[in-house]
Amino acid sequence: MMRLDKFLCETGFGTRSQVKSLLKKGLVQVNGETVKRPEQKVEETKDQVVCGDREAVYAPFLYLMLHKPAGVVSATEDARERTVLDLLEPKDRRDVFPVGRLDKDTEGLLLLTSDGELAHRLLSPKKHVDKIYYARVAGQVTPKEAEQFREGLEIGEKEPTLPAELEIVESGEISEVLVTIQEGKFHQVKRMFEAVGCRVIYLKRLCMGSLSLDETLQAGAYRQLTDEEIQALKDLTGLVSESSGRRN
Repeated sequence: MMRLDKFLCETGFGTRSQVKSLLKKGLVQVNGETVKRPEQKVEETKDQVVCGDREAVYAPFLYLMLHKPAGVVSATEDARERTVLDLLEPKDRRDVFPVGRLDKDTEGLLLLTSDGELAHRLLSPKKHVDKIYYARVAGQVTPKEAEQFREGLEIGEKEPTLPAELEIVESGEISEVLVTIQEGKFHQVKRMFEAVGCRVIYLKRLCMGSLSLDETLQAGAYRQLTDEEIQALKDLTGLVSESSGRRN
């Protein structure tokens, strides 16, 4: 059970003060009856709540695709740096956290969710979830380096990296490449290129498993995942879902 005003806030109808104003105006109905008391309790998944002409639909988890810009850190809080949660509207910050991390200066796809089980599965090396990056690299990248990536590289860890795919888009003084890895070690892509004598000067994550960055999202913008995107991630990781988990 949840207070009606809190329920309306969490289903996207505004701040607590905005929701109370809607209630005072008689715009909210619970199971067909107009309700003005913000403290009234509702059953999140059973009661029908309508505000104006839109039904409030509650789901336990939130799934967001963020086009992470450079200059923010992949954390829920930081005493000195701006975090990815600072890019979200207050209503979308409830219990969400980044699934994995992108370096402060790395851009691209970042999934934020409150679904801990899905996050765990996506990050587990046992699930072999591909992560695809576009990189610009100082140094000429050749098939030799691609073979080294496939064999695994020593980057200062106890174990070499898992085999990775390196696709050369353009080779030259500044090379352009696509890199596919299944791990998420600290600064992994950068350290892999350092191990073969190159230096990453720009890095952007394009894909994580079945999820691809929506290129219509400007850096710093985000949107909810579609039901199809959520289900594809759950299918990929073997997570059975009883509902889509979207929240309005």
